[in-house]
Amino acid sequence: METILRPVEASSTGSERLAVRILQAGAVAVILAALPFRLFELDRFFVPKEVALHATATLVALLCVAGARRFHASKTDTLLAVFLVLSAASAALADNPWLAVRALGVSVSGAMLFWAARSLSHAGLRAQVVNGLALAVALGALTSLLQTYGVVSDYFSINRAPGGTFGNRNFVAHLCAFGLPVLVFAALRARSAPGFLLGALGVGAAGAVLFITRSRAAWLALAVVVVAILPFAWRARRMWTKALAGRALGMALLLAAGAAGGALLPNALHWKSDNPYLETARGLVNAREGSGAGRVLQYRHTGEIALAHPLLGVGPGNWSVHYPHYVKESDPSMSSEAGVTANPWPSSDLMAYLSERGAPAFVLLVLFFLGLAGGAWRWLRDARDSEEMMAALALTGTLVAAIVAGAFDAVLLLPAPALIVWTALGALAPPRRLAEAEEGRRPGALLRFAGALAVLAVGGVLTAKSAAQAQAMAIADGSRRPVRLEEASALDPGSYRIHVMLAEAYARRGQCAKLKPHAEAAHALLPEAGQARQLRAQCGGSGKRRRRHRIVIPQ
Repeated sequence: METILRPVEASSTGSERLAVRILQAGAVAVILAALPFRLFELDRFFVPKEVALHATATLVALLCVAGARRFHASKTDTLLAVFLVLSAASAALADNPWLAVRALGVSVSGAMLFWAARSLSHAGLRAQVVNGLALAVALGALTSLLQTYGVVSDYFSINRAPGGTFGNRNFVAHLCAFGLPVLVFAALRARSAPGFLLGALGVGAAGAVLFITRSRAAWLALAVVVVAILPFAWRARRMWTKALAGRALGMALLLAAGAAGGALLPNALHWKSDNPYLETARGLVNAREGSGAGRVLQYRHTGEIALAHPLLGVGPGNWSVHYPHYVKESDPSMSSEAGVTANPWPSSDLMAYLSERGAPAFVLLVLFFLGLAGGAWRWLRDARDSEEMMAALALTGTLVAAIVAGAFDAVLLLPAPALIVWTALGALAPPRRLAEAEEGRRPGALLRFAGALAVLAVGGVLTAKSAAQAQAMAIADGSRRPVRLEEASALDPGSYRIHVMLAEAYARRGQCAKLKPHAEAAHALLPEAGQARQLRAQCGGSGKRRRRHRIVIPQ
């Protein structure tokens, strides 16, 4: 008896095909979205990508829910749903609710895209979804290569070149690492020679970016993917036709050629080391000095946060609020401003989820990923043709690359990787088993309406919030007049930077009555920040660290 079905729905509907088009456009938009406001050096990349993520997730999920023909919640779905519920509970108790909602929103939109992409895949639209993701990954690699070879743009950052429209070379390297299985799958299953050639060129571009960017996390992720995939590919060797094997060999050569080109062709990058690539290779697993030692120190302090808040953590996105309190010595994770972290997230998805959302949520997420891995293994074992085999391998590669890169850097915490990875995991998920398909029921009109209303409410709020942040950045970057900064602060009340700018502007004018509320607001957002304490003290306020008032749950 067959244990696995072909996609349950025999044909796609008009709303599902529209959802795919929106998803394809959204994948490209989240890669290219960036703003020229250098005053907001990190957020000018992440905020517009969050707008693209939330808008895409909302529209795609809305179409899928409104037109749903069958509903079934598997065990892995339950794990992911409970993870989101615990994350929401953690966010409700967070010291900085603005950061909490922002971080929670990335997870919620990612989950919506996972479920929507899986629904579209079951409707026979897997290829279209994967092709859109592959195009997006290739475009991301292209923006990095443009900066590598001398293209200058206000939408690129010079601080962490060649990051392209990601603003950081590590982030675009992560994209190429977890996007490579998607690119390979799209190229292998291409129905025409031009389609294969485009996919193969994308693989070559990703190879060049992976080498040039010198990202240790991406290099480790690629190495682990190769080690993990090869045994399974060998096990399924009976399905490798000569044509497929030839294409795979050609892409392997292009991947190597891309890396060689990155090493040999002259570029516009200015590394501090005489032999930067050899230095990166030597320090790949070095935890005694440099960035490796910094990560170990950060993980130790982050572990202390997790131990102090084991049940619900400190709240999504609130790692940066609490981490300075645990620093007892010189720490490279801290910025030049006293009491402020260099980045708003830890250098690890796993440590972020553990410390910010608590041990139960962390365990549920790990079990969810293990469930996906187990499903990929069963699908590969029972695969009936080469396409099922390739999809199972691509699912495994994407999952492994995202987890390994996320163990050493921020990946799923960020909007662009969240869209690409969660959508890929949903699109490449195994078809429903026979028993699951029979259990699935057709939702009534009332249930579909309620689901669509919930998606619209949550997604609409997240999209509007991110869009307001982008508008606030535009106003604050364009004018330093207090009246304009007040408008920006009204649009984004959770912006520590804008509150500090306003407090400084009023301090220069000696307007203590107007300075105080913004200094207090900045201090409330980041209680350990030294600059906010100094501003509070200028007009007779307390410069001491404010004791946090937080609802405490017995843990």
